[in-house]
Amino acid sequence: MNRRIPKARTLVLAPAVALATVVGLSAGTANAAVWESCEQWGNWTTDDGYIVYNNIWGSGAGTQCVAADSGASWSVTADHPDTGGIKSYPNAKWIVGEPIAEIGTLTSAYDVTVPDAGAYNTAYDVWDENYEHEIMLWMNWTGPVGPLGEPVGEATLGGHTWDVYHGSNGHNNVYSFLRHGDSTAGEVDILPILDWITERGWMSQDEVIGDVQFGYEITSSAGGLEFVTNDFRVTHD
Repeated sequence: MNRRIPKARTLVLAPAVALATVVGLSAGTANAAVWESCEQWGNWTTDDGYIVYNNIWGSGAGTQCVAADSGASWSVTADHPDTGGIKSYPNAKWIVGEPIAEIGTLTSAYDVTVPDAGAYNTAYDVWDENYEHEIMLWMNWTGPVGPLGEPVGEATLGGHTWDVYHGSNGHNNVYSFLRHGDSTAGEVDILPILDWITERGWMSQDEVIGDVQFGYEITSSAGGLEFVTNDFRVTHD
């Protein structure tokens, strides 16, 4: 979910072959952050190719600052009022740049520490390169938040079981997968989810996948809450 570069709406790993590219670093250090920003669209391209993005895009937002050592190790401190409507989606992303049909592996690992207050979801946001199709994978959520669209059933894909929703925000199609049970650390195989969507005719296998984003879709965090990414890695070939 990115605005400007650009926005998302609103939110057992397949074995990697020998030539798979693994991008990302182990989580963080206790030292001062390598990069920090409180700017609305503040972003940083890391040495290993990730983009970390503060991304305050909703109306009525408060303050939000991001501090990062890498795409795998970054945190956000946000103080958004206790009102409705999404205020931000701070995230890190990796750009894939391949058609679904040509992707051999697309997996990700995640590890977060999130507050037990406020209203938010921790989610992947996977986009095609033209930002016409948005696939959201909700890994955990707190407070009065919910997906866009209508429920279309349940699916077990990529190592998780999901409730699936299909809709549109007026600009792009949105496919939301809400995990059964909150998860703050684990792995997800994204390719079977893309294949499942194309099998239903919602997308084509020729669609080029652009971004794999991972972050926090924040509606409210009054008083200031911290969201910590301890690890985020994407593997694809």
